[in-house]
Amino acid sequence: MNTSTAPMNPEWLNALPQHRLLAEMSLWSADLGHLVDDIARVDARTDIYHIDTADGHFSPALLFFPDLVRCARKVTRKPLHVHLMMADAILHEQIEQFAEAGADAISVHAENANVSAALDHIERLGCVPGVVLQLHTPIAAIQPWLHRIGIFTLLGTRIGVKGQGLDDQAEARLREARELIARQAAQPGQRRVLLVADGGIREHTVPGLRRAGADAVVMGSLAFGAADFDARMDWLHSLPAQ
Repeated sequence: MNTSTAPMNPEWLNALPQHRLLAEMSLWSADLGHLVDDIARVDARTDIYHIDTADGHFSPALLFFPDLVRCARKVTRKPLHVHLMMADAILHEQIEQFAEAGADAISVHAENANVSAALDHIERLGCVPGVVLQLHTPIAAIQPWLHRIGIFTLLGTRIGVKGQGLDDQAEARLREARELIARQAAQPGQRRVLLVADGGIREHTVPGLRRAGADAVVMGSLAFGAADFDARMDWLHSLPAQ
């Protein structure tokens, strides 16, 4: 196991499979009383772990803290993607704490006040930078930062609340984002950008999200609550992009 809290080489992003839908496992849906056991149970079929962190102000939830990231880092070699839902006053301090705890990627919100400075800070600390958009934020808002990030996450539900249904505009927003990424990728020297769908991830919604352009989906109960986990993952990997 990787017992270091240092971030992985950023080239891990380019090494992820490109021929199938990626599984980004949300540790919010793991059994937190048996976190190490739950990670061990899903680790072989996990591409990335998704770790929601929230301060109770930017988002209504109060979620995860650096020591839990440090715990996860000790028992898996898979990338840890930290989704920061933090007020601007503490954003930079939290970036530092989660990077030190072992995050490999850190995403901030387009709705934060100084996204450019936050992305600079994330990259200086050796993590892959990402940006998350809430439902009310136009997709075009990503354009100033798209060339700088490795992960672009679109929320398909209201921020910080579990168990919601997928919003009707989620697929159209993914298609628009996919077009922006394709245009950006045509420019020389551009890095790979993962397009991630987060929220409302259910058996009946994932095929449409994949067809709309998602490279990865954030899986909560769909994975951790599956009666047959391996069968669920086989199904996920079989979904066509078109």
